[in-house]
Amino acid sequence: MAGKGNTAKLHHYVPQAYLRGFATDKGRISVIPFDDSRKPFISSVKNVAAQTHFHTIDGLEEPDEFEKALSGVEGDAISIIRKFERGKFPPSEADRQTLSFYMALQSVRGPDTRKTMEHLHAKMIRVEVGAGGRRNVGGWIKKNYGIDPTPEQEDRIWEEATQPGGPPITFPNQAHIQHMVKTAEELTPFIATRPWILVQFDRRSLITSDAPVSLIRNPGNEPWEGVGFATAWGITLPITRKLGLLMNDPMVMLEGLKPGDPRVQTRRAAILRGACDQKQAGTTAMERLFNEHAVGSASEYVYHHPDDAQFVPDDLPEPNLINMSVGGFTDAEFDGEPWFGKTDGHGNGAEDFVDS
Repeated sequence: MAGKGNTAKLHHYVPQAYLRGFATDKGRISVIPFDDSRKPFISSVKNVAAQTHFHTIDGLEEPDEFEKALSGVEGDAISIIRKFERGKFPPSEADRQTLSFYMALQSVRGPDTRKTMEHLHAKMIRVEVGAGGRRNVGGWIKKNYGIDPTPEQEDRIWEEATQPGGPPITFPNQAHIQHMVKTAEELTPFIATRPWILVQFDRRSLITSDAPVSLIRNPGNEPWEGVGFATAWGITLPITRKLGLLMNDPMVMLEGLKPGDPRVQTRRAAILRGACDQKQAGTTAMERLFNEHAVGSASEYVYHHPDDAQFVPDDLPEPNLINMSVGGFTDAEFDGEPWFGKTDGHGNGAEDFVDS
């Protein structure tokens, strides 16, 4: 395979250049695992927030082609962050779009996104197979895999598919990458069209994590309501230990306007130009806002400058690589009988239910 000898093996899901904003001049950074059995440690930014061949796509002339493409996106974003450090803020509209895409991509590129995709897909297959009934599993296998299964294969698929949590599923890297890029493109406008606040800290410092883009719940929402990029009151990204970016509530700028009012687009254009952006001096309350949400959005690790341990919140959660789940009917027990009337022997009755 051409270029195989030069293929990068260790792929970062949080960029090294970004992590250097929280590290020493020699690239040393403190790592706090959420796993209680592991103690905090100091490492090089080269060795954290990374997995072997995380973006490798076998069969390409350059298997790490996407990793190299990511480096270009990251390089553009880091250059914009360096402008912020030099006081050049608000960004140009082009820089705003570039940094927004980087943040959207960062929010869905980690192992937690991949594990969540696998978890949700497994739960749906569990319902599809289980609700179709044991006698229809052979038809389900033939329809989905194109083979006539043996009775032993039917038994194995039934047992694996209907176990708690569903069957073991591993998404290929290419599927994760395609989902990542598509989702990032969809999320980018929800970041770019918010008023941005650049918060500058002096005596206090920010920490970051393996999932550094955080969503702040709207205080008017009920605790049981979810929070997403469209509904969040704010979005935070600690960009260095001394600079934080808060993407504020866009509805403040649209208050009193109804859908279709031409002033909506006028104000949206003003936001994209940076006319509504501002700088703000960091306070204790703002530091806690950033750092508590950095911990809250993390999956397994928090990272900080070795001198900033005092800014890590005391209560750390358990490791969690699943950031979305479904319950209810997906956790039902199956007795081997179809859930809904008759099927055609291929599980189509149950599948129609799931697809609806």
